[in-house]
Amino acid sequence: MGRTDSIDTKVPGPVSRPLYRMDQTFEVNAAAGPDFDGPFPAVPVTPTKEFFGHPVASRIGVAASLVLNSAWGETFGRLGFDLLTYKTIRRRRKLAHPAPNWLYPDQTSVSKSRDVPMTLGLALPGDPVSATAVGSIGMPSVAPEVWREDIGKTRQALREGQVLIVSVVGTAVEGITPEAFVEDFCALAAEAVEAGAQVVEINLSCPNVASSEGELYLDTPFASRVAGAVRARIGTVPLLVKIGAIEDDAQMAILLRALAPVVDGVSMINAPSRVLLNRDGTHAFGETRKTAGMMGGVNFEIGLDCVRRAVAIIDREALPLRILAVGGVTSPERIAAYFEAGAYAVMGASALAWDPYLAIRSKQLHPEF
Repeated sequence: MGRTDSIDTKVPGPVSRPLYRMDQTFEVNAAAGPDFDGPFPAVPVTPTKEFFGHPVASRIGVAASLVLNSAWGETFGRLGFDLLTYKTIRRRRKLAHPAPNWLYPDQTSVSKSRDVPMTLGLALPGDPVSATAVGSIGMPSVAPEVWREDIGKTRQALREGQVLIVSVVGTAVEGITPEAFVEDFCALAAEAVEAGAQVVEINLSCPNVASSEGELYLDTPFASRVAGAVRARIGTVPLLVKIGAIEDDAQMAILLRALAPVVDGVSMINAPSRVLLNRDGTHAFGETRKTAGMMGGVNFEIGLDCVRRAVAIIDREALPLRILAVGGVTSPERIAAYFEAGAYAVMGASALAWDPYLAIRSKQLHPEF
């Protein structure tokens, strides 16, 4: 799929120290910015494309993962990622789960099945870029007065041909009514647009929160209710919905049909929920965090299958939807595979902490992306 002889050897490969400090909390990583001091190679000039009406240099980006704030967004923008998704915000401050937040299972224990627990590895994998990892961060958010200003800074730092997406989630406080929960999504989406979001993404798919904020995409009536209400609130601003894996074609078709009248695109897949155990059988993230999100690696196989099936449904039923591919985006070849499967855009996540030059190498091989 890739033309490896076209890669500029001056562009570095994966880094030896990840941009995200795995021994530190989410809050420390956000405050300190990426653990990265370059170099910043020249980004290839590529033909202009369209992304929901916005001119872009490519449809390669960062999912709601590592753009923790403007410092992270500016870094990935300089590295040629043109679709930058500001990590999920709330209308109230919420801390991340305590460290550890990012662990690697023994790669021989990795399984696509959610019914098979994985076992914590004894050491970092030899190739962490392509390895499967497990994350337990939750959906933290700084206070609105912080993210309002910071989203503006992120927007200002964009380069020509780049777009800012902001991921939002309603907060399910104890006793909240369905009506108030929907309104929280709506108000937050409107505030994100006011702060500088060019595209809004509703996150309905977090795999590691133990509340009704979790895998909401599995409740089609409520998912379409939230999406419809947000659409009415933000008008013509492009709207995306982030979902997890769906194994059943009929269920996927029902969801896509319900979303098609009110959203522009669907981001798939968010990290599938999995169990990670210590060698002694206890839960690696602690007994209060028995499930976590499987990241990178094997997610490519799950994500590619979901994208292919979703695109087939959209084509067959002529639904006005675009699919943004997420999951196991670890190489230019995998980016190419997603585009060949019919994805409108491809968004990297955890692997970018180890390979921040992925967009540059992909653009060298495939300027058409």
